Amino acid sequence: MPIPVPAGEDPSLPFPGFAFHVHFAPVDPNGGAGGGGTGGFPPFDGVAPEIAGGFSEVSGLEASMEAKVIKVGGRNYGPVQRAGPVSFATVVLKRGIIQSRYLWNWWALFAGANGAANGGWAAANRCDVFIALMRESTAVTGGKPVRERKAVIGWKLENAMPIKFRVGDLNARGTDILIEELHLVHEGLHTKGVV
Repeated sequence: MPIPVPAGEDPSLPFPGFAFHVHFAPVDPNGGAGGGGTGGFPPFDGVAPEIAGGFSEVSGLEASMEAKVIKVGGRNYGPVQRAGPVSFATVVLKRGIIQSRYLWNWWALFAGANGAANGGWAAANRCDVFIALMRESTAVTGGKPVRERKAVIGWKLENAMPIKFRVGDLNARGTDILIEELHLVHEGLHTKGVV
């Protein structure tokens, strides 16, 4: 017996998780979406946005809320549940190591590495991080089909700060690409469709 699809259910196919881009933008003091490109974010000055955002893996896009249990006298069928504080997972960005060291330099601002003043915690050194899921489409321009990539869903990490930098293991017998990781904490996870 066929099961009918309820009206209003989205018949679209799920998006694949391999086409995405990361974008770093200075924190907007007015609480907006962040401005400019990476050129407006001092730790990444001079780094092209397409290079700054080229990561092979992003993990930790997660938020969880701690429920508050309230026991009510006379209510014997379980306690009342109320919303409690929200916490966010550490977001990990991974990519193959390249010659540019801007990820290390950003972390060093906060850690005091490389002779930097101990803890460059200025608001100018934090940023909003945007992660966009991309979809390829074909548009007709001048009578010719042109393939283009468009963001379809986006996530924003609000006021992000690096807390850990890691380089993968060095192994003379290995054949894998050397991976570097940057771990970020943030003060809010937001999402919206961008199509």
